[in-house]
Amino acid sequence: MNYLSKPLIIILILGFISGLPLALTASTLALWLAESKIDIAKIGLFSLVAIPYSLKFIWSPFIDIYLLPILGQKLGRRRSWMILTQILLAVFLAILALAQTDNIFITAILAILIAFCSASYDIVFDAYRVEILSLEKQGEGVAMTQLGYRIGMIISSAGALYSAEYFGWQTTYLMMALIVASIGIVTVIIAKEPDESNSRNLSHKINLKSLSEPFLDFMKTKDWVLIILFVISYKLADAFIGVVTNPFLREIGFSKIDIANIVKIYGVVATLSGIFIGGALVERFGAIKIMFIAGFLHAITNLLYMVQAEVGLNHALLATSVVVENLTGGISSAAFIAFLGNLCSRNYTATQYAILSSMAAIGRNFLAAPAGYVVKTLGWYWFFLIAATLAIPALIILHILNKRIMKSRL
Repeated sequence: MNYLSKPLIIILILGFISGLPLALTASTLALWLAESKIDIAKIGLFSLVAIPYSLKFIWSPFIDIYLLPILGQKLGRRRSWMILTQILLAVFLAILALAQTDNIFITAILAILIAFCSASYDIVFDAYRVEILSLEKQGEGVAMTQLGYRIGMIISSAGALYSAEYFGWQTTYLMMALIVASIGIVTVIIAKEPDESNSRNLSHKINLKSLSEPFLDFMKTKDWVLIILFVISYKLADAFIGVVTNPFLREIGFSKIDIANIVKIYGVVATLSGIFIGGALVERFGAIKIMFIAGFLHAITNLLYMVQAEVGLNHALLATSVVVENLTGGISSAAFIAFLGNLCSRNYTATQYAILSSMAAIGRNFLAAPAGYVVKTLGWYWFFLIAATLAIPALIILHILNKRIMKSRL
């Protein structure tokens, strides 16, 4: 394995750009809003700005198949669209940096636009990664993508909090825009356009029947509605807690540096460790068993935040909670990703995986929206108790699926 080859280094950097915007419209933005004295209930609603990540499968066929190389044949289709989405990302991040966060409507619109551009970039980048690498290099490409993505999330979460502490929020968001506009675009320019990208027949008309086939094929799966309900609900507890965690920690006395050090850095390291551990466990015991055990343990570890709400400012307790929560979350995520992949028909893997991953994002983007209102109404202690119980329906559905249709497949 040569992870230092030019194509894989380029994929690492492009994966970094992919991971950068998510926190800037989610947890990092939530903390900026909290410090701007925005009501916690309204901050909770900001989980809805990530809707494009849930719906990107709708326009992905048009970007992936039908759109022309708008910046010229020399750049090609994939690089043209990566550069365009990066330019738009940088522009909207810069505008958000200069906007006033007390205008909640403008902030929400800009955050949605950033999420839309980010989701569109992900569509093109995923296609680029698959097309530029040979079949035997695909696994290495996924590994480099995940590494870059996580680095991007660290920079836009922990890195952004460090920067905001010393330079302020506006400067921080301008720096993020500059990173996208420089590192991202330069990398795309020096990258090679895949041969497959421009060799397709781009003059054919859109065939609605061909676009619907992956959906119809998935609906032939036994208990497909139950599967969708499980996919939507499995990570709901995480989403419910995640959308208000930073404001909670600030409210009980943790500084931005504390959050950057403990929640972001420790959390990412624990998550990556959990993913590697989870992958090994899935290979030995299967995805469903690990999803059930890790999902249950993860729900239990979320209860540590109830203790944090009672104890208040305690760094050791927070570090323990973050490491245990993210470790079990990483294990359950690895099993969940393997589960989604095994659900897909081999004839429609890309499209059906996009559908399932979009359904998984619904819990994060839609169903977590009332989190702020629950906090405001019941307080932090009861909020964390309710959030932990949200894992129960998914575990019940998983048990039913395991008994009815999955034993022979996973």
